[in-house]
Amino acid sequence: MSSLSEEVTRYAAVIVTGGSSGIGKSFIELMATMHPGVLICNLSRRVPDINVSQLNLRHVPCDLSKHDEVSAGADAVLTLLKEAAPEGPVLLINNSGFGAYGVFPEPNLGHQLEMLDVNIRAVVEFTGLLLPCLKTRGGAIVTVASTAAFQPTPYLAAYGATKAFVLHWSLALNEELRGTGGKVRTLAVCPGPTSTEFFRRAGLQQGSVADSLGQTTEQVVREALRALAAGKAQVVTGWKNKVMTAFSSKLPKPWVTRLSAMILKRWRLSKVSS
Repeated sequence: MSSLSEEVTRYAAVIVTGGSSGIGKSFIELMATMHPGVLICNLSRRVPDINVSQLNLRHVPCDLSKHDEVSAGADAVLTLLKEAAPEGPVLLINNSGFGAYGVFPEPNLGHQLEMLDVNIRAVVEFTGLLLPCLKTRGGAIVTVASTAAFQPTPYLAAYGATKAFVLHWSLALNEELRGTGGKVRTLAVCPGPTSTEFFRRAGLQQGSVADSLGQTTEQVVREALRALAAGKAQVVTGWKNKVMTAFSSKLPKPWVTRLSAMILKRWRLSKVSS
């Protein structure tokens, strides 16, 4: 087990998807603060607005819902690695993703399909394109899942299913990578409600989640990096989320689905923006 500082500073480069806001932005800010000058590549539509001294950020414009842009983005990142950080371990952070609240297929089928592309296909494709590089150089793959991955989630049915996919995929990939002798490993991060742009894009009002129930993005990122330093394959951030996921995992799926439906229908649908 390494310390948080040792874990962060061992990487020669950090690659983040969706780093323009939310958890991805906090990953960039914390990594740049703890490891000044480290090469950070961000793939997103917007350039992150980050004010950190000695920030070595390279932005790769990329719409992760589009196959050709994911492929081109991977090529651009591999070129940047060769030119600016040709040696040393690489940390890949699959953070980009969004959701949709309502009765499927609200708000529309196009939104739902774009969500599948970003939350699942882009994660698998981008990781697959970079994996040969990571196997050669060493490193780690952090994928942001969700507490929604632990049970079916009516009213955010497709979103919860995408997060269940990436959680199980990340855990399975970690076992396959044991064959690399520990050179590459994965971590699935499962935050609960977090103060990000997620709720706005999902069609919910500001303040849909009470502060007492959520975490800040910095809290999530620090827990994630501590779990990475400890060699864990999965981390649920926040003690309340740990209790909730442990409880829901023990119940039969039809029961926990009905319970989720009651909670989400009564609470979150009342918060949907008009």
